[in-house]
Amino acid sequence: MKGFIKEFKEFISRGNVIDLAVAVVIGGAFTAIVNSLVNDIIMPVIGVIIGGMSFEKLSVVVGTAEIKYGMFIQAVINFLLIALVIFCVIKGINKFKKKEEAVPEEPAAPAEDILLLTEIRDLLRNK
Repeated sequence: MKGFIKEFKEFISRGNVIDLAVAVVIGGAFTAIVNSLVNDIIMPVIGVIIGGMSFEKLSVVVGTAEIKYGMFIQAVINFLLIALVIFCVIKGINKFKKKEEAVPEEPAAPAEDILLLTEIRDLLRNK
């Protein structure tokens, strides 16, 4: 049992697991923001454009089943907005990384023994 607990502690304390947990929490919060944007701002505007109809109420009855295709349309719009924002964020991060890489770094000074060998070579060459 002690080996299992030790292994679990090592697994949990890895940086990748903690980063993943933080990403999931932030992703959940971000999803709530995008859902609010879609439900409270974008969908009412689209509803006005299409004649005051609400996507939530779009459905068709087949036999005794009600197929709510409006909710599906809303979920697709949510997905597309989340994907668009993530794309823009990643594109911005990549652009920032390219700028960092573009800054040339000064080459490191040669080691002292290399300098000494270079001096010896130059002295021998001059004789």
